[in-house]
Amino acid sequence: MSWIFLIAAGFMEVISVIFTKQSNGFTRWKPTLAWFAALGLSLYCLSMALLDIPIGTAYSIWTGIGAAGASVVGIFAYGESRDPKRLACIAMIIAGVIGLKLTG
Repeated sequence: MSWIFLIAAGFMEVISVIFTKQSNGFTRWKPTLAWFAALGLSLYCLSMALLDIPIGTAYSIWTGIGAAGASVVGIFAYGESRDPKRLACIAMIIAGVIGLKLTG
């Protein structure tokens, strides 16, 4: 169950980043409230995952899901660069997350 919480925490981290963008510097109240909710849920799920998963592993995977997920959302939703070097770096983040899961 802890791994499910950790994956959910990572996905909620990605959603919170999307709402950060949509909040326009926290000047729009609906995306700002959604940001608080998404980030709060992300941190709650992370705290539940930490009951059984070592902090270094959990935090690294949480931030890895957030970083790779935000990059992918940026590419598809906001037209950010699809440079092969950038995609390779995203792939390395994903490989690191998988490696931590397999060894953790």
